[in-house]
Amino acid sequence: MTTLARRLGGVTQTRKSAVSTGASVPVVLALVGVAVFLVVGSLSSSIFAQQTVAGLAQGAIFGSLALALVLIYRATEVINFAQGELAMAMTYVGYQLTIWGLSYWLAFALTLVISFIVGVAIQLVVIRPVQHRSVIAVVIVTVGLFILIDGLVTWKWGADLKFMRAPFGNTVYHVGNVAFARQDLGVLLVSILSVILLGILFRFTKLGLAMRAAALRPAAASLVGVRVNWMLAIGWGLASVLGAVAGLMTEPSQFLQPTMMQPILLYAFAAAVLGGLESPVGAVIGGLAVGVFLNLTGQYVGFATSELRLPIAFAVLLIVLLVKPTGLFGRKQVRRV
Repeated sequence: MTTLARRLGGVTQTRKSAVSTGASVPVVLALVGVAVFLVVGSLSSSIFAQQTVAGLAQGAIFGSLALALVLIYRATEVINFAQGELAMAMTYVGYQLTIWGLSYWLAFALTLVISFIVGVAIQLVVIRPVQHRSVIAVVIVTVGLFILIDGLVTWKWGADLKFMRAPFGNTVYHVGNVAFARQDLGVLLVSILSVILLGILFRFTKLGLAMRAAALRPAAASLVGVRVNWMLAIGWGLASVLGAVAGLMTEPSQFLQPTMMQPILLYAFAAAVLGGLESPVGAVIGGLAVGVFLNLTGQYVGFATSELRLPIAFAVLLIVLLVKPTGLFGRKQVRRV
């Protein structure tokens, strides 16, 4: 390992030495218990199994967008309220590329590239000038971006419903008495794969190490040669890519319209807070948990109609935060006074 890598490792360890372990034993045991419950339920009921897989697919989308929120929060300690609208705009970009004759997956790949560039540009041009002022200044800017992006998309593509070809088709697989939609399995695979690739980048590359150091301890990271501003810009770019993945995977299950990602952003926010706003792993697990819980609740609880999905999600979130305010994988800051 190079000298720079060792120094960066020391920077990232500084934060770890100041906090307690993120996932406590009760949390781990609870997650294991939930996993066992889902497995047993799926083996005993075909409807339960179908709803679990569909919930995991939906939850993977929530987790992708929640992870994007966490990436930016760790760097700026601010929630990016424009994350959902940016994801929606990038979905429209993918739609436009298919209109121009590109195949879906080529349009998908180009959309991710464009998303990264747009995310970096937003950080450089809009966020960087105010990032050292105050938290409220950055919040106002992200709210302004929300309004601006929504207006630009409506101006360019209109507010009428549009459609994209379903990337995985309408095939249904049957395993015994259980029917699994290929669309659900594909969405789950793509969303989880994108999260895994991002995890590999952060864990096993020098770029990822530098980005973690810049997010956790920017002053210390700059002293060992990390270009902190560029690392933050790359972080915004990666968050934009995750948002684009979430948007493109959301579209096949509903119509393409400017308001498409607004409820998804709220679910993602719930997932991020549930898992812990500083925990990437918690964001993903929180997203999966929210997706499965909402699907099973809608199936087995009579009054839990689609109109009540969001209130139910936030009611559960409130209960969890009353018990563990930092979220399932959150860490308490230990400060010397």
